[in-house]
Amino acid sequence: MYSILKENIIKFQNFDRISTDRKAVLQPLVDYIQQKINDNQAVNLNFICTHNSRRSHFSQVWAQVSASFYNIQNVYCYSGGTEETALFPKVVETLRNQDFTIFKIEESTNPIYSIKFDENTLPIIGFSKKYDHPFNPRTFAAIMTCSQADGDCPFIAGAEKRIPITFEDPKVSDHTAEQSKVYAERSLQIATEMFYVFSRVISPDNRFLPASKNSLFHL
Repeated sequence: MYSILKENIIKFQNFDRISTDRKAVLQPLVDYIQQKINDNQAVNLNFICTHNSRRSHFSQVWAQVSASFYNIQNVYCYSGGTEETALFPKVVETLRNQDFTIFKIEESTNPIYSIKFDENTLPIIGFSKKYDHPFNPRTFAAIMTCSQADGDCPFIAGAEKRIPITFEDPKVSDHTAEQSKVYAERSLQIATEMFYVFSRVISPDNRFLPASKNSLFHL
């Protein structure tokens, strides 16, 4: 993982910011991942929002980073929407400011981005798509990141488990002086919660390590 990413972002994560009630919301995702790890199966996570433009991408990216940080193997993070739009440019700008390396692979009305957090890891591919797009897996846990998508989709084909973990839409700040601040805060909230989730997962490689070795503050 890029050292600057660790130094400037990850070490500031603080699980005390997550309320007890919110940790209860996150627990089903912990349990799903843990069961897959225990069964030696791949963990396919599909973060779903209406437009697949903001919250679902933040969630996909930070979940993949968190799995890598905690050395949880065979975790594959995706995102999708109930409709296809485009990855919102402010999301790209926010992640760049948080020390990801991002470049555009394809220019179009729905651009495709390469998002890297480590020189030796394959990039995360970011673009807007429906949750059942061929790029995404056929079976997965559906993590619903917005209440609208959760309400509009009573059935999601391919979902082994449906887990609502909704976030406030940073879109409310668009065209205001607070936009950059709101997007950065939402990204870091999602990062904190994804790191919390993966910190609770015990992998075969980590089960005998002292607890302090599995802490964000021991980099």
